[in-house]
Amino acid sequence: MREDVSEATTKTTAAPAALSRKKSDDFMEWYNEVVEVAELTDKRYPIKGMNIWRPYAWKLMLNIDAFTRKEMERTGHDEVKFPLMIPEALFRKEEEQIKGFGSEVFWVDFAGENKLDERWIIRPTSETAMYSIFPLWIRSHADLPLKTFQVVNVFRYETKQTRAFMRVREIHFFEDHSCFATFEESEAHVKEDLEVASNCLDRLALVHLKSRRPDWDKFPGAFYSVGCDVVMPSGRTLQCATVHEYQQNFSKAYGITYETPKGERDFVHQTTFGMSERLVGATVGVHGDDKGLFLPPEVAPIQVVIVPIIFKGKEGPVLERSRTAVDALRAAGLRVHLDERDRTAGEKYNHWELRGVPLRVEIGPRDVEKKHVAYARRDGQKGFIKDEMLVEGVRDVLSAIQKDLRERHMAFTKTQIHVVRKIEEARKAGAIVVLPLCTKAECGHGVEEALDYKTLGVPLDETSDAKGERCASCGQAAVEWVRFARTY
Repeated sequence: MREDVSEATTKTTAAPAALSRKKSDDFMEWYNEVVEVAELTDKRYPIKGMNIWRPYAWKLMLNIDAFTRKEMERTGHDEVKFPLMIPEALFRKEEEQIKGFGSEVFWVDFAGENKLDERWIIRPTSETAMYSIFPLWIRSHADLPLKTFQVVNVFRYETKQTRAFMRVREIHFFEDHSCFATFEESEAHVKEDLEVASNCLDRLALVHLKSRRPDWDKFPGAFYSVGCDVVMPSGRTLQCATVHEYQQNFSKAYGITYETPKGERDFVHQTTFGMSERLVGATVGVHGDDKGLFLPPEVAPIQVVIVPIIFKGKEGPVLERSRTAVDALRAAGLRVHLDERDRTAGEKYNHWELRGVPLRVEIGPRDVEKKHVAYARRDGQKGFIKDEMLVEGVRDVLSAIQKDLRERHMAFTKTQIHVVRKIEEARKAGAIVVLPLCTKAECGHGVEEALDYKTLGVPLDETSDAKGERCASCGQAAVEWVRFARTY
C-alpha cells in the first residue's frame, strides 16, 4: 500500500472483502453472488427468469449494443423494430419452427376480458414476424440484398434452472435477418456475420470456439448453424453467438420471392445471426475473481476511477488536480468517474474492485508535488504516469489490460481442449473433448449419452478432416473431428 494512503486512512479500518465465496471453490455459487453484490441484477422480481437490470449492468449492455450497431453500420445493415406479438396462424406457417419453439413460447389468450379469436405468442425469435412482411418489401433483384437487424427482448419459457444473464426467460437479444439473390451471396454474409461476432467478442476480451452444429442440433429450419462458444472457468461452455444459413427454406415457407434480371421469379436465400445478454454473463464469469468483477476496458461502464487521497489542510490542491485529470480524460473520450465520497481510500478501492473498474488512478499530496499520478490496474499491477503524459499513459495501460485479459482467456481455453480418439479417453480428459466421428447422428448421440456431454460441432477454426481415423462410437471410418462439452 502507498505510504500516503496508509497515513490518510489510519482513523478508519478498510472495508472487508465483499464476496463470501471463492471462484475456484464453486464457480456458479460465486457467479450468483457476484452478479448481485456488484449490483448488476436484482432477481427479486416475482416472475422467475425475468430479472431487473440494475444501472451498472445496463450501461455495460448498452456499450455492447453500441459496438454491435457500429459493426452493423459498417457492414451495411439497417435497423428495424418489429412488433412483440405474433398471430398463431403466422407462427404455425413453418412447422419446423414449431418443433423448435412450440413448447417454449408464452401464449396470449385474452385482451382484457375478451378472449381473442386467434391466440398470439410473445416472440421467441423474429423469423415468423419478419418473414411475413419481407415479401412486401422485396419485389425484384433491385431490392436485394436486404440486410436488417433489431435489438429487442425475446421470451422463452425456460423450464431449467435460470441463471442471471446466462439462462433467463426474458432475453435481451440482437438479431440480424438478411436476404440475398444467390446462395453464394448468403454464404459470404455468413462469413461477414462470423467476423462481426468475433469483433464483438474481442471487445469483451473473450476467446471463442466456432463450430458447425450437427444436423440434429441446428436451428429448426436452417441448412446449417454455426455456434460461437466461450469456455467458462468451470470448463463448461456458454453459447454466445449463432449464425444460420437458411438457403431457401424459410423463403419457400413464407413466399419471399424476387424478379430476376431475366424476368423470372425465384426464392431469396436467407441468413440470420443472433447474440444475447449471455455476452454479459460470459464477461462476468470469465474475467472476474475473488474480489469481484474485472471488466474489459473496451466495454466497462467506468474505465478509470480517480480516487483523491485526502489529508486535512491539503484538500484543495489534490481535488483541483483530480478534477483537472477527470476533465482531460473525458475530453479524450474516456469513461471516467471521480470518487469524492466521504469514505476511506480502502473502502473506495474495495468498492471499485468489486465492480471491476479496470484502472484506478490515485492522486495524493505527494503526487501533486511530483507532478504525476499513481495507478493500480484491476489485476494488481501498479505504476506512475507523468502529468504531461496522462491521457496517452492511461490509454496505454487500458490497452495493455485489454490485451492481457484476452491472452489470459486464450491460455486457459487451450488447457481445456483435449483431442482424443476413444470414448474411454474422453471420460478421463474432462472439459472439452474432440473426437473423430462418422456422419451418423446415432453415433453423435451415443457419445453425448456416454459422456453426459452436448455436441458443439465440427471445428471451423482449425482442421476438421478426420481422414484415416476411426469413429469413436461405431469404429467405422471417421469423417470429421467433433467437439463435445458440458454446456450452460
